[in-house]
Amino acid sequence: MTWILTNRGIRFDLLKPSAEMIHPNDIAFSLARLCRFNGHTSKHYSVAEHCFRAHELVEPEHQLVTLLHDATEAYIGDMVRPLKLAMREYAASRGVLDVYAQIEHRVWLAICERFDLEPELPAQVKEADMYMLAVERRDLMPAHPDAWDCIQGIELPAWHIKPWSAEEARDRYFQRLMSLLSTTHRARATQ
Repeated sequence: MTWILTNRGIRFDLLKPSAEMIHPNDIAFSLARLCRFNGHTSKHYSVAEHCFRAHELVEPEHQLVTLLHDATEAYIGDMVRPLKLAMREYAASRGVLDVYAQIEHRVWLAICERFDLEPELPAQVKEADMYMLAVERRDLMPAHPDAWDCIQGIELPAWHIKPWSAEEARDRYFQRLMSLLSTTHRARATQ
């Protein structure tokens, strides 16, 4: 069996994903229940909230892709960054494919097709993602002396994260996604 059943009852084939299998409700529902940092945060803090907060940091033309930048996790789960990097290094050192990365890429391409996105993330999206990672570490993770190299030098804001419930994250994420899709499709129709 290579498929999962989504919250909306859609059969999602992990090895052969298609745009037709992708649904905004499934993404919002799943990402709102999926915790960042494998749930090792001081309070429930969802991937949906992370994406929502990151999308507020970018220019309007990048907001949709930023909101969706972790949408693959609605279908394959969230893997902590150190494990993901270790798997890539392990596969590369043995001259084999990183199967997880291949599956994640196929799912991402289906999401891009569904929402008419370019597969390559703009630099602004990556910067917002790293910025939020730094804020999340400060606000949601236990104090620890070891530095995270990937977020060194990021200037932290005066504001602090007050995490939303899973239901609030789902609703905010879904409403914003639908609003962006409406605006994006309306703009494309007039071109």
